[in-house]
Amino acid sequence: MPQMKKNFHTIEGDFTLENGAKITSPTIAYHSNFDFAAKDVISEGKRIIWICHALTANSDPSEWWSDLVGKGKFFDTDNDIIVCANTIGSCYGSTGPSNYGRHPLDFPEFSVRDIVNTHIELRKALGINRIDILAGGSVGGFQAIEWAIKEPETIKNLVAIACNCRISPWGTAFNESQRMAIESDSSFREQKDLDGGKEGLKTARSIALISYRSYKGYNSTQYEKDEDTFSAGRASSYQRYQGEKLAARFDAYSYYYMTKMLDTHNIGRNRGGVENALKKIKARTLAIGIDSDFLFPPQEQKYIAENVGNGKFEQISSDFGHDGFLLEWKSISKAIDDFLKEDQTSRIN
Repeated sequence: MPQMKKNFHTIEGDFTLENGAKITSPTIAYHSNFDFAAKDVISEGKRIIWICHALTANSDPSEWWSDLVGKGKFFDTDNDIIVCANTIGSCYGSTGPSNYGRHPLDFPEFSVRDIVNTHIELRKALGINRIDILAGGSVGGFQAIEWAIKEPETIKNLVAIACNCRISPWGTAFNESQRMAIESDSSFREQKDLDGGKEGLKTARSIALISYRSYKGYNSTQYEKDEDTFSAGRASSYQRYQGEKLAARFDAYSYYYMTKMLDTHNIGRNRGGVENALKKIKARTLAIGIDSDFLFPPQEQKYIAENVGNGKFEQISSDFGHDGFLLEWKSISKAIDDFLKEDQTSRIN
């Protein structure tokens, strides 16, 4: 079976968003190690794994989850059928602000539910009728939970890592602070090109990074070892480096819309509340929390596990806060493996 390859699917006609706005024939970029275009028969014994990506990731999990996805790894590109789709609004191939030329801010606001609806359309187009493992961390977890509610008969096992059921005021405060940073860059509103808002984006990333990491993590990696140092510059240079790094690969318009999307996260909207929504999930559910995550603290994942019909909560330890969902691959793979072993029918028979 080939390694992860990028593909595109266009949803023909007007796609109506949750707020009533329309996107004409949106394109969804996705990666898979399986050639759906050749209409290959899905082999017996192959797990179908759908991975939902986080905020600024692309649709190739073998890049950003490289210790979990690949040849001979936990999500095995040799033996599993793996799909990961890029979200609308992103800048990695799916329709987003960059498709609107000199008017990227004309792109309509969209929700987590809209992302899931586009991915359901992709699922149908690929001929996938059942997903053995639907997994996502952070914003990917938002999508995974939403999807398990919308298609309870389709999802067999749900793995939601470092996420919650509804965006917290704490999370929205970080998102708004990032948007304020972008808006303070006058080039953002000028929309001369996709470099608009780049300086603001660098600041926004610095703000976000603080919410992703932890006190202990910064102290272990950015501590000034020389006791005679006049100014604590390591952490300062690290923040600037991370801002530059994101601005080199992502544009401020996509980032702005993606943070707006985060604030729509509420699985209970028009479903009678969060607890009623969670009861709709039929998948065996593993909710993984990270002990040092103060953006999505473990009690939020524990709440998920306690309110779905068949849920389990697992807490892992990390010095790196929320970003532990990307870094603590050994603990994550063990938690998922133990969870799947409790149900030996997780592979297609």
